[in-house]
Amino acid sequence: MSLKAQLEAIIYAAETPITLEQMVQLVKESATAEGAADEVDVKSRVRSSLEELAADYGSPDHGIEIRQVAGGYRMSTKPEQHEMVRSFAKSLKPPIRLSLPALETLAVIAYKQPATAPEINEIRGVDSGGVIGTLLDRKLITTAGRKEVIGRPILYRTTKEFLMRFGLKDVNELPSMEEFEKLVAESFQGELIPAEGAAQENEATQAEEIAESAAQKE
Repeated sequence: MSLKAQLEAIIYAAETPITLEQMVQLVKESATAEGAADEVDVKSRVRSSLEELAADYGSPDHGIEIRQVAGGYRMSTKPEQHEMVRSFAKSLKPPIRLSLPALETLAVIAYKQPATAPEINEIRGVDSGGVIGTLLDRKLITTAGRKEVIGRPILYRTTKEFLMRFGLKDVNELPSMEEFEKLVAESFQGELIPAEGAAQENEATQAEEIAESAAQKE
């Protein structure tokens, strides 16, 4: 079996993004048998094969692609196929449901991280304790120590699950606010806990304004 085929099988089977280093260790023995001089050579061959594999899946004939997400490689649905796959996924299991306040809080943490609850409350103008708990339960955020100020409040940051959910390589790939709003719509469309008529529209507008405020204060 070729090195490229082995890597394809590994990425396909992995439940979470798999790193270059992990793949090097997995194929090290077979790559050495095929003539790789040392681990540096194995790593070079793996990286080259990954690039070829990504190029192969970049063809319009494929509905999935291989991309870097959350520090590793994974197979992902191409953007043009998102709606089809979303409909299929929703038929299999209940979606993650988040309220608009939870999305507001997630946006504040994403653009200001690490952030404390008082800082989040100041930006949102309301207490965020409940929604922070929800985001922790959903593993979209995690604790990041305590801030060295009076009271030493807990710091919060986004998680690997957050990166995977939004298809980001790392937090440096966080998009502009306009692009982030689009990502939220695509990732959580139909998964928001419903509100009543005009109230829902007002909350959506408020969510956008609060997210902008968080980005500007960063």
